[in-house]
Amino acid sequence: MKSKPYFPMFIDLSDKNVVVVGGGKIAARRVKTLLQFTRNITVVASQAIAELQELGKIGQIRLILRPVKRSDLSMAYMVIAATNDWKLNYEICRICKAEGIYANVANDKDACDFYFPGVVMQDELVVGITASGMDHRKAKAVREEIEQVLKKYSGEW
Repeated sequence: MKSKPYFPMFIDLSDKNVVVVGGGKIAARRVKTLLQFTRNITVVASQAIAELQELGKIGQIRLILRPVKRSDLSMAYMVIAATNDWKLNYEICRICKAEGIYANVANDKDACDFYFPGVVMQDELVVGITASGMDHRKAKAVREEIEQVLKKYSGEW
């Protein structure tokens, strides 16, 4: 089955609150990408990998080490549900939809209000790549090709 297309939209996140629920590798990848666009990131997780703990220690993110509460989501513009508990991810998504908060569920593309793209940034250029949740390897390969093309033209404009 082919996924419905999502409209690519570039938004200013600099003053928006982003909440990431989960403390593993996927959450860390999302946080590292988001840090290129905002410093208003709160990560809520019972446990967090060392990379997220370090980002919390140096003040790049707000790290809350405990189970997520509904109130953690209340001031968010968007939420990334990236736990290893699909029931919790679904509940986070349900709450966000009820509250009008954009939600991305790492393990369920059909529950997402938006896809989290592969991002390539160079100078003033920002490119987002998604395969509509259908083929992550294809999207990664295209992102890597775009990175190489942009490196080739770096400084020529």
